[in-house]
Amino acid sequence: MRRMILASSAVAAVLLLAGCAASGGSSSAPSGVVAPDQGTREGSASGEGFADDAATTDQSVITTGWITVTVDDPIAATDDAVALVESLDGRIDSRTQQAGSDDQRASAQLTIRVPADAVDKTIDELKKLGTVEQVSLSTNDVTLQVRDLDAQIKALQASVDRLLALVDQAATTADLVELETAISDRQGQLDSLKSQREYLADQIDYSTITLDLQEKGALAPSVPGDFWSGLATGWAALTAAVSGFVVALGFFIPFLIPIAVIAAIVLLIVLLARRGGKTPRTPAPPAPPAPPAR
Repeated sequence: MRRMILASSAVAAVLLLAGCAASGGSSSAPSGVVAPDQGTREGSASGEGFADDAATTDQSVITTGWITVTVDDPIAATDDAVALVESLDGRIDSRTQQAGSDDQRASAQLTIRVPADAVDKTIDELKKLGTVEQVSLSTNDVTLQVRDLDAQIKALQASVDRLLALVDQAATTADLVELETAISDRQGQLDSLKSQREYLADQIDYSTITLDLQEKGALAPSVPGDFWSGLATGWAALTAAVSGFVVALGFFIPFLIPIAVIAAIVLLIVLLARRGGKTPRTPAPPAPPAPPAR
């Protein structure tokens, strides 16, 4: 009985400590980031100092860029850009191509991921594809976010390890179920934080560059070349005008109905007022008879 009481007390104490660690990790900061003082407490709870992490962790920066280039052939330039990225150990996350037509020029868009230390070289090589119209680069320092995520992961991992060590010491089925529930909850939080950390590491290690390739030259003016094409163009213009008139009429009808009702009421009131203001005329007296002729 004494062993059962001691084991239950130990389980309760560990669950209480684990709950405190987990509640400290789930702060209100976005993306699983805790405040610096919380990260310090969690780092000490896991047996490793947060100050050591701050000293050993390098600066973490996410770089993103945008470049627009006009080229003679966007399709061929796309192939050259893909070959360039592959030579730099990068990858293409997305690729879109539009063929040219009478209404639009050919174009292509690529989302490029290259190692962070190869961004400048990538931009310089992409400029050689054609005429550069726009270049934009921006950086975002996420060093504190990385450190806080690492501190939370260490704290939760230590909590899970303590709970796993107590599974074999569970004295009752209720204690075992409570331990398994706590382990499952902590493990879910730990997996979520690890996923955030891996995504952040990928954004840091591989910079994102959006490449927009546009075909050179202006679009040819669309002018009818003969009678039939002119007739077709005129008919299309007439159809568009009629369609626009119908749309405008449909738009104004809801406004015209109440205006017409109000105008009818006002007209009726005016007519009734005029009719009520008229006085009946008295008949004129009959003319005297003419005198007899002599």
